[in-house]
Amino acid sequence: MTTRDRPPYWSRLTVRGWVVLVLGLMIAWVIVASIVGARSLSRTAEVSNYLRDVIQPAEIEAQRLQGALLNQETGVRGYIIAADPSLLEPYEAGREEETRASDALRSLIGQQEAVPGVREQLLADLEAIDDAADEWRRVYTLPLVNAVVPGEPRPVDVAVVEAGGVAFDRLRELFEIQRVDLAEARDDAVAALDDARVTRDRLFVTMIVVFLLSGMCVAFLVHMLIVRPLSRLGEETRKVAGGNFDQRISVDGPSDIRALAIDVDGMRAHLAHELEVSKEHHDQAQAQAVELRRSNAELEQFAYVASHDLQEPLRKVASFCQLLEKRYGDKLDDRGHQYIEFAVDGAKRMQVLINDLLTFSRVGRVGDTHVSVELGRSLDSALANLSESIDESGARIERPESLPRITGDPTLMTMLWQNLVGNAIKFRKPDQPPIVRIECSQTGEGDDATWNVSVSDNGIGIADEFAEKVFVIFQRLHGRDAYGGTGIGLALCRKIVEYHGGEIWIDRTHTDGCRFCFTIPVLRETASETDEVPEGAPA
Repeated sequence: MTTRDRPPYWSRLTVRGWVVLVLGLMIAWVIVASIVGARSLSRTAEVSNYLRDVIQPAEIEAQRLQGALLNQETGVRGYIIAADPSLLEPYEAGREEETRASDALRSLIGQQEAVPGVREQLLADLEAIDDAADEWRRVYTLPLVNAVVPGEPRPVDVAVVEAGGVAFDRLRELFEIQRVDLAEARDDAVAALDDARVTRDRLFVTMIVVFLLSGMCVAFLVHMLIVRPLSRLGEETRKVAGGNFDQRISVDGPSDIRALAIDVDGMRAHLAHELEVSKEHHDQAQAQAVELRRSNAELEQFAYVASHDLQEPLRKVASFCQLLEKRYGDKLDDRGHQYIEFAVDGAKRMQVLINDLLTFSRVGRVGDTHVSVELGRSLDSALANLSESIDESGARIERPESLPRITGDPTLMTMLWQNLVGNAIKFRKPDQPPIVRIECSQTGEGDDATWNVSVSDNGIGIADEFAEKVFVIFQRLHGRDAYGGTGIGLALCRKIVEYHGGEIWIDRTHTDGCRFCFTIPVLRETASETDEVPEGAPA
C-alpha cells in the first residue's frame, strides 16, 4: 500500500483513541487556562495588595511627614519670638516624627511595585522633601535658634524670618507635588486593578465559553464518530434480521466500529450462504417428506394387507388342520397328531406375531392422540385385561392410592401397563406368588418436571448383561417352551415411553426380582381434562 492509498491517521483511530485525544486536548486546555487564570488572579491580588499595603499607608506617612515639618516650623517660630525653651519641644518632637515618617515612607516606597515607574517618582519626591527640609534647618532654622538667648527676648530680624518662610513655602510646594504623585500612583493602581479584574473576568468568560464549545464539540464528535455509525449499523442489522440478507453493512466511523461492521457484514454473508444451503436442504426435506408420506401410505396399505389378507391363509391352515384331525384322527398315529398340533400352534403364533408387529409399527404413527390421561385409569384397564393371569397366579398388585395425570395416548399407556405388569406375572418364580409393586414420584421443577414411575416384582429377574438387550425387538432370553411371547413386548414399551417424551430402563440396583423404571413429563397447563378419551383398549 502506497502513502497515497493509506487511509488518513484520523480514520485509523479507535473510539478509545478519539476519547483519549479529546480528553488530552481538554486536559491541556484546562492546564493552560489554569495557569493563565492563576496568573490573572495573582496579578489582581498583587495590585490589590499594592494599593492596600503600599499606596494607602504611603499617603498616611506622607501626611505624618508634612505634619512633623509643620510642627517644627511652628515651634521654631514661637521660640524665636518668645525665647521660651519649652516652645522648642514641638520642634524636637517634630524632628523625631519626621525621621520615623521618612523612614517608614521610604520603606513602603522601596517595596515591589505593581505599577511601573511609581517607585522612582515617589522616592524622588521623598528625597526632594528631605533635602529641602535639611536645607531649611541648616540655613534658616538653626542660625536663628542659636542666636536666641533663653529668657531674653530680642527683636527678630524680619528679613531672616521672611527668608525662612519662603524656604518653608518651598517645602509646601514639594508636599503638594508628593500628594499629587501619590494620588496619581493610587489612581494608576486602581486602574491597574480594574484592568486586572476585567482581564480576569474576560478570561473566566472565555474559559466558560471554551468549555461549552468543547462540550458541544465532544457531543458532536460522539454523535459523528459513535452514535451515527452505530445507529446506521443497528438499522442495517435490523434490516438483515428482518430477512433482507442482501442488505450490505456499510463501513464507517472509527477503526474498531469499522472492524465491527466488517464482522457483522461477514456474519450476514455467512448467514445468507447458510440460508441458501438451508433452502436447498428444505427443498430436499420437502421432497423426502413427500416420499415419506407416500411410503407411509404404502405401509398403511401393507398393514391392511397384513392384518387381513395375510391372516386369512393362517386361519384357513389352522381350521383345515383341525378339520383334518377331526375327520381322520382315528387313522393318524401319535406323530401325525403331533404334526397337526405343530401346524396349528405355528399358525396361531404367526397370527399373534403379525398383530404385535402391527401394534409396534403403529405406535406414534396412527392416531397421534395427545389428551389428558389418568395413569390410574389406564392401570385399571390393564389390570382388567390381565385379570385371568392375576387370578391364576395369585399375584398381589401393590399400587399408590392415586396416580398422576399426564398428556398422552390412553390406549398406548394401557398397553405399557399391561406389558410391564404382564411380564412381572409371567416371569415369576415357580415357588412363590408374584408381588408387583408400582411406585410414582415427581422430580424437577418447571419445564424439567417429570414423573418417575417404577414397576418392581419378585420374579426371576434379568442379568445385568441383558439390561439393554431386552428392549431390542425379537430379543428373547428364554425358549418358547419355558415362556411364551414374541419378543416384542419390551421393545413396544420403550417405543411408547419415548413417544411420550420419557425414558425407560432397568434398575440394576434392585436384586430381588426386576424393576422397570420410566419417566413421563408432568402435565402442562395447556392440557385439559375435557380432552380425555375413553381408555381400556386391550394391547
